[in-house]
Amino acid sequence: MHDNARSKCLAKTRRGTLCQTSPVKGKKRCRMHGGAKGIGAPKGSTNALKHGFYSKESIKSRAEVRQLIREFKNLNKEMLL
Repeated sequence: MHDNARSKCLAKTRRGTLCQTSPVKGKKRCRMHGGAKGIGAPKGSTNALKHGFYSKESIKSRAEVRQLIREFKNLNKEMLL
């Protein structure tokens, strides 16, 4: 790479052109495009995890609760007869 090419951020702008800002020392991107220290999620972050509503465990748990409700309703009917 030429020195001139390295002296610019390698990120693309919304217009599709290259960013004209200088990159952070030792990085390929400027501070606005992710070159700054502390950018991004912390290590071990759980922000990207799904809520789990459709996980196997959740589906099984809801099915068990529905079954218990059915059994309770049937037992309640039998007691009223």
